Amino acid sequence: MSSNRRGVGLSAFTRNHISTAQYASHGNALRSAQSDSLQTQLSVFQSLLHQFSITHAKDIRSNPTFRAEFARMCNAIGVDPLASSNAGGGKAESGGSFWAQMLGGSVNDFYFELAVRVVEVCRDTRAENGGMIAVAEVRQRVQKGKGIGGGMEVSDDDVLRAVDSLRPLGSGFTIMKLGHNQMIRSVPKELNTDQSTVLEAIQVLGYVTLSMLQINLSWERARSIAVIDDLMADSLVWVDKQAEETEYWSPTFIHDTGGQ
Repeated sequence: MSSNRRGVGLSAFTRNHISTAQYASHGNALRSAQSDSLQTQLSVFQSLLHQFSITHAKDIRSNPTFRAEFARMCNAIGVDPLASSNAGGGKAESGGSFWAQMLGGSVNDFYFELAVRVVEVCRDTRAENGGMIAVAEVRQRVQKGKGIGGGMEVSDDDVLRAVDSLRPLGSGFTIMKLGHNQMIRSVPKELNTDQSTVLEAIQVLGYVTLSMLQINLSWERARSIAVIDDLMADSLVWVDKQAEETEYWSPTFIHDTGGQ
């Protein structure tokens, strides 16, 4: 019997090939149109952001909350206010950072001066806290200080940005999380797991004793002594021998409770 089914001819393959090419071309055209549209929207937003910065320059300089929100708007479109505007290969008219170009350098200078003041605070208190200090304490000292940046209204966000601006200099200043507190570490030494655990316990309880570490963490006495000795050597804890059992306090905790 002869079959009624007809084989697929070359014309069918040609049509399929043409259709595939047309779909690919159409997809490329859509992607190109979407990219152009997004680029246009981004340019418009940057222009509006520029105009916004000019209109509200005084508020950005003087109001920490306003300044933080402006920074978040910049970050939302991929603009780092403190990074050099030439980093991407583009040529800036006057050089410097995004904020420096838009606001005459005043905001950029603000963070530079604040960074200098943060370094001063960390250096001046290193003997007390071993080179680890709470961001909130740095902010309070900067606001009360008489040096560069003293008397300025700053926020924790400002302090964090100032520390971040020091990173390209290889300064060794880092931000670390300890319990619920953000800390500035101004010495390169890293904390091990046991040291971090003890410091987090002090943040919650105010102090620890060797027996507390043995009972609550199920540590051997030798392990507890070794951790405390390391923390004392780095001036990260203070000793109180007036209690029945020797207590070990955090300088940061003492400062926080003393300021309340």
